[in-house]
Amino acid sequence: MNIESIGTWAGEVYKALESADTRILGLKQLKKATKLKKDELMAALGWLGREGKIVIDSNDEEIVVKLV
Repeated sequence: MNIESIGTWAGEVYKALESADTRILGLKQLKKATKLKKDELMAALGWLGREGKIVIDSNDEEIVVKLV
């Protein structure tokens, strides 16, 4: 795992969220859409969160990620 890889994974997550109708996806949906492993997905979410591009929230059933 290196910075370039994390940036690439963050791009995949961003694209998946951008193409979602509501711009909101649960972690399971994101994992399925991006085909990333759990640790890769978490690193990508950290990257996007640090850049202020996403908000991580929870609904009644799961954790959801929203584009800002």
